[in-house]
Amino acid sequence: MNSAVSESVPIPQGLPMERNAGPFDPPREITRLRAARPVSPMMFPDGHEGWLVTGYDAARRLLADNRFSSRQDLGVIHVPYETPGMPVQTEPSPQAPGLFIAMDPPDHTRLRRRLTGAFTVKRMKELEQHIVDIAERQLTEMARLMPPVDLVREFALPVPSLVICELLGVPYADRESFQVNSAKFMEREVTLEEKMGAYGALNTYLAELVIRKRATPGEDMLSDLARQDDLTVEELTGVAFLLLLAGHETTSNMLGLGTFALLEHPEQLAELRADPELLPDAVEELLRYLSVADIFYRYATEDIELGGETINKGSTVVVSLLAANRDPLRFDDPDALDIHRKARGHLSFGHGIHQCLGQQLARIEMRACFAELLRRFPSLELAIPADQVKLRSDMNIYGVHALPVTWSEDARWTIAFSAE
Repeated sequence: MNSAVSESVPIPQGLPMERNAGPFDPPREITRLRAARPVSPMMFPDGHEGWLVTGYDAARRLLADNRFSSRQDLGVIHVPYETPGMPVQTEPSPQAPGLFIAMDPPDHTRLRRRLTGAFTVKRMKELEQHIVDIAERQLTEMARLMPPVDLVREFALPVPSLVICELLGVPYADRESFQVNSAKFMEREVTLEEKMGAYGALNTYLAELVIRKRATPGEDMLSDLARQDDLTVEELTGVAFLLLLAGHETTSNMLGLGTFALLEHPEQLAELRADPELLPDAVEELLRYLSVADIFYRYATEDIELGGETINKGSTVVVSLLAANRDPLRFDDPDALDIHRKARGHLSFGHGIHQCLGQQLARIEMRACFAELLRRFPSLELAIPADQVKLRSDMNIYGVHALPVTWSEDARWTIAFSAE
């Protein structure tokens, strides 16, 4: 570490959040801090002296080290940014049944093991043509609209929602309710009452669904889980909540923000259109470049050395995957979007025992959706200036709230005719 550089970068007072380097890049303060001190002390708004990890190597080591706990019931949860209307927490949160993302072994192992068979590469590949069909149908509906249209509302959100609903056995007709509540739950600047109201509404809905599936199971993932008598209704509800939320929030935001990024890099977009064989690498690069699920939390269960620093027991550690995925010590020219890059090894799906269970499904969805979108809409472009696109900087999963797009009239008729 360059001590001269380190001295010029102050310890952050809370997590820098403003996307002041552009819609796709980390905040400038984060980039400077990574260069100077990739494992840095950070003062949380509630006065807690915790840590911020921005370097790739340190982030990967931390995520693989189970001494950094994912549990939320070991100590007080310290939030690294201001939360208007949210009271300062003084007691640990109780562990929520089924939410294995917030568990350590052996509880995490027991629940996750039940799901690994459902998300095998083979099983996800078997879904691929069905996902292509869903994407094609949604684009056919979009082609019938008069542009401009909101790509998020008409394509990026419906496709992952349809896929995860079918996979889990959640009625797609109920999507408006669960999408509204999941968005409210993911919003940063809402009161605790609003957040818990949304969480409660989702849990009530899913608990009723799980009870019905336990009584009359069907051919879907929740029914398969409901057949296992040693899982309680509360655990099944927590698992369903986690899968439903992750299954549509992350992929839909990758599709919306990924399309925005490609439209803002026309030379990359032209190459991808000319050679669809580049798509698998392009998807990995977009995952690295955008890192929509950016912030992860861990709790130090003992004094731990990391990146030349001693993280004391009881410290809350915040990991920025976006910063880690832009680390020049791991990726050459990391702030460039390069669809030719071999971006394997990025941390966008996490690392270690909590690495994203649905990552193969997400990859297949993104490959299918981007391929069909580029094929069916060759003249797609933004319908508003790029600086007017409303960013989801107020949400726990980054992306765009809406992406108004348009295409040429000739292309519209060609698309509509070919879809008949």
